[in-house]
Amino acid sequence: MRALRLMACLSVPMLGIGLAGCTVGPNFESPEIAEAPRRTSPEAANVPSRAVVGEIDQAWWKSFRDPQLSSLVERLVVQNLDLKTAAERVVQSVAQRQVAVSQGLPHIEGQSLSTYNRVSPNGPISEFVPAPGSSVNYALFQDGLTSSWQLDLFGRVRRAVEAADANALAAVENRHGVALAAVAELAQSYMQLRGTQNRLDIAKRNLGLAEQSLDLVKARFGNGVATTLELAQARAQQATIAATLPPLRTQEAELINAVGLLLGEAPRALESELRRPRALPRMPRRIPLGLPGTLIRRRPDVREAEAQLHEATAETGVAVANFYPDVTLNGAASVQSLHLSNLFSLGSTAFSVGPDISIPIFEGGRLRGALALRESRQRETAIVFQRTVLRAWQEVDDALTAYSEAQRRRADLARAVTENQAALQAAQQRYSEGAIDFLNVNTTQAQLLQSENDLADIDTRIATDLVNLYRALGEGWEDADVAVRADRAPRRRIGTP
Repeated sequence: MRALRLMACLSVPMLGIGLAGCTVGPNFESPEIAEAPRRTSPEAANVPSRAVVGEIDQAWWKSFRDPQLSSLVERLVVQNLDLKTAAERVVQSVAQRQVAVSQGLPHIEGQSLSTYNRVSPNGPISEFVPAPGSSVNYALFQDGLTSSWQLDLFGRVRRAVEAADANALAAVENRHGVALAAVAELAQSYMQLRGTQNRLDIAKRNLGLAEQSLDLVKARFGNGVATTLELAQARAQQATIAATLPPLRTQEAELINAVGLLLGEAPRALESELRRPRALPRMPRRIPLGLPGTLIRRRPDVREAEAQLHEATAETGVAVANFYPDVTLNGAASVQSLHLSNLFSLGSTAFSVGPDISIPIFEGGRLRGALALRESRQRETAIVFQRTVLRAWQEVDDALTAYSEAQRRRADLARAVTENQAALQAAQQRYSEGAIDFLNVNTTQAQLLQSENDLADIDTRIATDLVNLYRALGEGWEDADVAVRADRAPRRRIGTP
C-alpha cells in the first residue's frame, strides 16, 4: 500500500512539484459523542430553584444579583495568575506552530566571508602556489546567498503544522478551562465566606441568649431557687458557644485570603472589603441547562481532549511520512575573489543549484518504532476523550442531583429551626416560672444552635452546589477569555475557539 501511495505521489508533474503532493497518514475525524442520558435532571417540582431547558447565561454569576461578587469576577479575569499563565501557554503554542510552518517555506541565508589565510609550504599547495618561493599567504573575499526549500511531497510538514494547530487549539481550550475553574472557585469561596459570616452571626446571637440565661440562673441562684448544678450548666453552655467563635473567625480570614489569592493579591489585602458581613445571595428561580445536544460540546475539557486527539492523529501522519523520500531544492549564488578590487566583477561569480533527495533505506527499526509509538498515543488519546465525555456527563448529573436534594433538605431544616425557636421560648418561660429545671432550657438551646448551624450550612451548600452545576455545564469562561485575548492572546485565530 505504501509503495502504491509513493508511485501516485511521484506521478505529480514536476511543474507543480512544490505546490502539490500527497499527505500520507490518517485524516482526523471529529469523534461522535453519545446522546445525552435520558435522565439529565431529577424531578424537582417542589423546590424553589429548578433546572430547566433553555439558553445558558454565560455570565451566570450575575444571576445571584450580588454586586460585590460580580465586581470580584471582573477583577479576577484580568488579575488571576493562573489565567495569565495559561495565556502564555497559548502564546507559546502559536510560536511553536510558526516554527512548524517555517519548515515548509523557502529558507534564504546571506553569507559574507573575509579571511586572511596561510597554507603550509609542506602541504599540498600546488593549487595555491604556482612556483617555488611564491607567497603562502593569501586573502579570500566571498559574498553570496544560499537557499533551500523542502518540497514536502508526502505531507510531513503539513502534518506537523496540523499537529501544531491542534496543539494551539488545545492550549486555547486549556485556557478556557482555567478561566472556568478560577471563576467557579472564586464564586464558591465567596459563598463559603458569606456562609461562615452567617454562622458567626448565629453563634454571637446564641451567645447572647446563653448569657441572658446565665444571668437568669445567677439571679435565681442568689434567691436560693436555682441549684449549683444549674449554675454550672448555664456557665458551661455560655463557654461552649463562646468557644465556637475563634474557629469561625479563622475560617473567615482563610476564605478572605483565598479570594485574594485568586485575584493575585497579598494576604489580608481584601480584608477591609470582605470583612463586613453580607447575606448569602438568593438563588435564581430558574437555571437554564442549555440544549442537550450541545451540553458536552460547551465544556472546555471535552474540547481540549478532542484537540489532543487531533494532534495525536496528525503526529501519526508525520511518523508515516518519515517512511517516504524527502526532496529539498538547494541553491547558492556568490562572488568570490582573492582580491577585493575585483570581487564584484563578472568573473568572480559562482553558483550551484539542484535537488537533494533523501530516501530512508535502513533505519534499524527506528521509523517503525516511532510509528508504533504515535499510533499507540493516538489510541490512548481516543480513550481519554471517551473517558472525559463520560466524566462530564457524570459531573452534570451529580451536580443536578446534589443541588435538588440540598434544597429538599433545607425545607426540613427550616422547619426544625422554627420549632426549636418556639421550644426555647417555651422552655425559658417555664423555667422562669419554676415549672422545669434548667437542663431542659440548656438542651433546647443546644438543639436550636445545632439546627441553625445546619440551616446555615445547607444554605452555603446550596449556593456552592449551584456554582458547581454551572461549572459542570461548562459556562463562565467566555468573559474571562475575552479579557485575556484583549491583553495577551495572539491576534491570529487558531482553529475554532
